[in-house]
Amino acid sequence: MRNVRFKMRMFIVTAIIFACASVVQSQQEKHDANNSKYYIAAYVWPSCHDEDMSRKIWPDGTGEWEVIRKGNPRFDGHYQPRQPLWGYEPDDDPKVVERWIDAATDHGVNVFVFDWYWYEGGPFLENTLNNGFLKAQNNEKMQFYLMWANHDMRWGLINIHLYGDDNSQWKAAVDWANYKIIVDRVIKQYFKRPNYFKIDGKPVFSIFAVSKLLESFGGSIEETCKALDYFRDEVKKAGFPGLHLQWNEGGGWLMSDNSAKQFTEKVNTLGFNSVTFYNMGGTNEDYLVYGANSVKIREQWNAIFDIPFFPCVSVGWDDTPRFLEKGMRDVVHYNNTPQSFAMLLQKAKEYADSHPEQSKIITVNAWNEWVEGSYLLPDMLNGFGYLEAVKDVITDGKYDK
Repeated sequence: MRNVRFKMRMFIVTAIIFACASVVQSQQEKHDANNSKYYIAAYVWPSCHDEDMSRKIWPDGTGEWEVIRKGNPRFDGHYQPRQPLWGYEPDDDPKVVERWIDAATDHGVNVFVFDWYWYEGGPFLENTLNNGFLKAQNNEKMQFYLMWANHDMRWGLINIHLYGDDNSQWKAAVDWANYKIIVDRVIKQYFKRPNYFKIDGKPVFSIFAVSKLLESFGGSIEETCKALDYFRDEVKKAGFPGLHLQWNEGGGWLMSDNSAKQFTEKVNTLGFNSVTFYNMGGTNEDYLVYGANSVKIREQWNAIFDIPFFPCVSVGWDDTPRFLEKGMRDVVHYNNTPQSFAMLLQKAKEYADSHPEQSKIITVNAWNEWVEGSYLLPDMLNGFGYLEAVKDVITDGKYDK
């Protein structure tokens, strides 16, 4: 009788263990990229809030809203300043980000890619992620990953009204000591979150300026490889099967055969796992030409890599609030509509469908690049038009063949 009771207890314990393991596995699968689901990954530029370091650039305490509100029309019909439907809200407020998450996920945007910075031995503009997103009560609905935006930060570039031609800046290159702090920080603080975006169980980490990464290690490919191997080893020590490194090129362009060869050699030597863009490239006053140019660029970049190339679709382009001299020719303004964006997003979806061997990731510039005129968030001109376009294409399949 005792043996029977013992066996029953063991059976129950074993069943509980397997049930728990199944729950953990299903949670992991829920937050892991696969080849059947579309991942619409919108970039988040976390500039519109107040923090000590940002006061150096935007002293009025509202972050980059200070510059965005100073946008002014440069030609007839020029939509400036941009006016958010929900007002000039701080992007580090969890209530604000909760509304973002609901709007995004209701319309098919399911990944936020946070621009992430490290200057002067510490993080910059990290509060949108830490205080806004991670404290949002509904953040489990949304996956996220980091793009290390490791470019120099020139103050005159992002607040010309205050700094003008002043070339003062924070440098993006880091030393080994800071690099190790960064690696430790992103693994412990972000990778271990259940909704951190992973491919094959590997946390995705995107790098914007590989040239600055090389500069950090004396311009040496060999030393940079050692640094990336260190990162991979630390990720494995943390219990992950590996690290998915993503090369994020600022904007696409057509390359010569020689340039393409050199580029792919560098990508392969450094061991990157995928490539994508921050901006789709091929900018033109006419969004339809802009889109056609970007498709040609995408076709070339897809052809030259043996690793996944993920398509990018941009909403538009208008960075005149940052540049006093820019005008009509520097702005995407013809045919710059949610309908045109939907057509281009459909092209990206068809590209994803034609690559069943890789995750169906489409990056979008951007969720909230108000100062560059490229955002999905609703505004006073188009309302929810761009989000509805994502829903029509991705969720509802209205433009499928």
